Amino acid sequence: MSGKTGLRWTIAMTALIAAAAPPRLSTHEAIYASDGRLLPWTNWNDALEREMNWSLKCPLDHGYPRFIGLTFMEGTYQPIQNRRDTIPAMQNGMGIISYLKYYRFKGRQDERVLRFARYMGDYLVKESLTPDTGKYPRFTRSTGIRGRFPQPPDSGTQDDLPYEIEPDKGGIAGYALTMLYDETKDQRYLDQALHNARVLKANMSPADSAHSPWPFRVDYRSGEPRGAISGDMVYILRLFDRLIELQHPEFAEARKKLWEWIKTRQIPSAAGDGMLWVEFFEDHHSQKNRTAWAPLNMARYLIEKKTAIDPDWEKDARTLIEFVGRNFLSVRFGVAVSGEQDEDHDPWGGVNSTYGAVLAVYSAATGSPVYRRVAEQALTFCLYAVEENGCPHDSVLNPDPGGWQEDAHTDKIHNIVDALEAFPAWGR
Repeated sequence: MSGKTGLRWTIAMTALIAAAAPPRLSTHEAIYASDGRLLPWTNWNDALEREMNWSLKCPLDHGYPRFIGLTFMEGTYQPIQNRRDTIPAMQNGMGIISYLKYYRFKGRQDERVLRFARYMGDYLVKESLTPDTGKYPRFTRSTGIRGRFPQPPDSGTQDDLPYEIEPDKGGIAGYALTMLYDETKDQRYLDQALHNARVLKANMSPADSAHSPWPFRVDYRSGEPRGAISGDMVYILRLFDRLIELQHPEFAEARKKLWEWIKTRQIPSAAGDGMLWVEFFEDHHSQKNRTAWAPLNMARYLIEKKTAIDPDWEKDARTLIEFVGRNFLSVRFGVAVSGEQDEDHDPWGGVNSTYGAVLAVYSAATGSPVYRRVAEQALTFCLYAVEENGCPHDSVLNPDPGGWQEDAHTDKIHNIVDALEAFPAWGR
């Protein structure tokens, strides 16, 4: 769906919804303007502060706030008992990015926020690594088991096999740790980021139209691959970029080869069938399962870097955004929202906030109004998932508070911050 088509859907459907009895979104009654726009239940800055304050009260387990060592948590801060699987790298890597962006956005005034970012970094460095052996030694785990400190050697869960890891998740964790190093100058974080990057460089393979530079999953002991294509290459690229900036030129050649594949193979794929954008989520394993998360995060990277990276950044970012629009958008309660993947079109908090944020930063960077209203509406929808006491839901469609902490919280905060920095008036 193009931006203009999404805008027409939004206007038409919100007019129909507004004429009927207001629905409930999460725990709130939906509020609509006379022109059919969904209005916030409270202003964005207030919703964001409520959520952060709720999360900063989270009890500690084994020295970490509880949501760091588990993925499925109820609105009472208690674990969801029938879910012992966790996603350490994604959840805490994106959590570090979220907390550091929020910390800076608020003028570095609340030291609790930085302390929680450090808790996440400490968990990644101390608790979630593979053993010091095999093809991916001391590499950040993509999945794990709730309540294990540290994770055992066979801790692969969800759709990972017991000894499998996902290379791209090590890129997410590594890049997040470089951000934490930048803020704290704690060498431990940089050392782990460097180690992840060196392991990735050592295991990089030739890439083509049927293979990404790293497979989606590998057995960390033997390097045996599973899934020839991994759609999320942008955080490995970000990791290499940042380490080169930190005077580690050893990654320059790997970075060059990775970018060449992205530019000449992966981005063009989005203009066609998109089959180089399959596989990202830890609980799925189909090489036919394209995702929205990976192309949107690549678009954000292009928008941030602009011509310093890609002279065609505006066209390429729009290609990626339009790929998501064609394949993953739906209208819920009168709002055009993004689903996660071919196998799940529900607007979970992580991906839908990503969609809104990327459209917002694209609109701000280009001066184009095409996506602006769609972005504002998608993010307004997303923030209905925050209860009055600040407890987040993983989806507006989920009546139960809590849930997947990545969707409820850690992969959402940075997106709201990006959008507020692009359009500060949206927060008022």
